[in-house]
Amino acid sequence: MSFYELFSQGDSVTQLVAVVLLAMSVASWVVILWKAWLLRRAAGDVSRSTAAFWQSPSVDAAQRKVGAFDREALVLPLIAATQLDAPGSLAAAGDRSQQLTRVLRDALHRVLDKLQFGQVLLASVGSTAPFVGLLGTVWGIYHALTGIAAAGQITIDKVAGPVGEALIMTAGGLAVAIPAVLGYNVFGRLIGRIEADLEGFARDLRELMASTQAAKAAAPPVETEQR
Repeated sequence: MSFYELFSQGDSVTQLVAVVLLAMSVASWVVILWKAWLLRRAAGDVSRSTAAFWQSPSVDAAQRKVGAFDREALVLPLIAATQLDAPGSLAAAGDRSQQLTRVLRDALHRVLDKLQFGQVLLASVGSTAPFVGLLGTVWGIYHALTGIAAAGQITIDKVAGPVGEALIMTAGGLAVAIPAVLGYNVFGRLIGRIEADLEGFARDLRELMASTQAAKAAAPPVETEQR
């Protein structure tokens, strides 16, 4: 018996379980393919963007240079965050180093949210799909045994067929869950590596901007020549 025949012959509960498993599978594979493409680009872009930044003569030149490499906008938000000033507000109060820490932390969180997008769905599908399939199996076995009992004669061949067909739901749940779990684990490692690179760059950028600001504050004022 094919899956279509099982679906068409099942009751509303069996059909609902099959539709839920199909939706989970489609959603997880869309996320898997999209994140594989995204993280592959992001890993190379972050490496090239940070290298281009440190090879630039100034922050403004670095921002323009990084824009050519940072296709996913993972490094540029960190650089732009250090250029924002809000005079007269609490954001501009306090030590410059504290301001840089705050703005870089907020920018880093936004960037990481972009990289983490879809991970919750993969984790949810991987953890719930086997139980959804098991629900379909239990209900299918109950439905099959009820039909066999109503027929009045129970034999092994009449039990084995319907029960075996109901077990397809368990196999379907596992087939949906396994790719989602593998994708979640693989992407988690890749995101962890990119996150470590971004955190290191943010820390180095903070030290650079803080020291530059301190050097400007310590420099003596330029006196204009009076005639």
